Amino acid sequence: MSPLTREMEHSRVVRAPADRLYELVADVSRWPVLLGPCIRARQIERHGADERIELWAQTNGKVATWTSRRTLDPRSLRVSFRQDRSTAPVASMSGDWSFHPAGDGRTRIVLTHAFTAVDDSPQALEWIAQAVDRNSVEELAAIGEFAERPYPPERLVLSFSDRMEEPGVDPADVYDFVHRSDLWPERLPHVGRVDLTEDPAGVQWMEMDTVTSDGHTHTTASVRLCVPGESISYKQSVLPALLSGHSGLWEFEKSAAGTAIVSHHTVAVDPAAVERVLGAGTTLDQARAHVRDTLGANSRATMGAACAYAASVVRRP
Repeated sequence: MSPLTREMEHSRVVRAPADRLYELVADVSRWPVLLGPCIRARQIERHGADERIELWAQTNGKVATWTSRRTLDPRSLRVSFRQDRSTAPVASMSGDWSFHPAGDGRTRIVLTHAFTAVDDSPQALEWIAQAVDRNSVEELAAIGEFAERPYPPERLVLSFSDRMEEPGVDPADVYDFVHRSDLWPERLPHVGRVDLTEDPAGVQWMEMDTVTSDGHTHTTASVRLCVPGESISYKQSVLPALLSGHSGLWEFEKSAAGTAIVSHHTVAVDPAAVERVLGAGTTLDQARAHVRDTLGANSRATMGAACAYAASVVRRP
């Protein structure tokens, strides 16, 4: 007997050109700062128009991960996808994004899904449908609102990284410092408060008060995905006023000198907030520089403290 398949379609009309919207969907590296449910996205491989990607996202309040094969067709303005590794209760999932000019500078985005549930469970099928409906509506709205802004995406989204090496320390100790963010208020002068829970293991939910150099405090909330000794990726769900999106990745690795720690950031600047936050007359370029300097300084302070902590750890032979 064939499994029960559920099909769903969501659409939205956006005042933006179809090719701009297509590019936002085609480039998954921006998804964590554009799409609310998406925590992390990475391209695993690419062969011509075909690619394989890995995604982590919130679905009905839980974090799920899967891999998908996608075919990109810029001529037809279509991106099709099919999961090749799903997470229960999803047994299979496929669909496509398509972009249709709707006149007067508008585009109709259509997002379709077809899916089955493990063991054909009706309850699981309904659970998946609820997740698809919630995330699709949110993703279409986010892409539309971003595309309608009076700047091209590359002017609003920027990525940067900082790297630090420390001789003679164990990467596990450097990782431990970043992983134990609940201790940051005692260890980092720019952190005033951290509330941290971990559920399930490896998925952290963190709320933090950061003190800026001018004495102001802002609160952020993040989901963090922890791979012991290797990496911690995160997505902010409560953001500083200047940003509409922020995701990042901490990497820990052995280097020729000892241990290297790298902090990566991808951010989306909210152009409507620039003058409100930084003062009248502030340009977008100045706002981008401010974000780069501020986040970079905080990352370097954390990396320096992590390396100092690792150097202080005494290991018994």
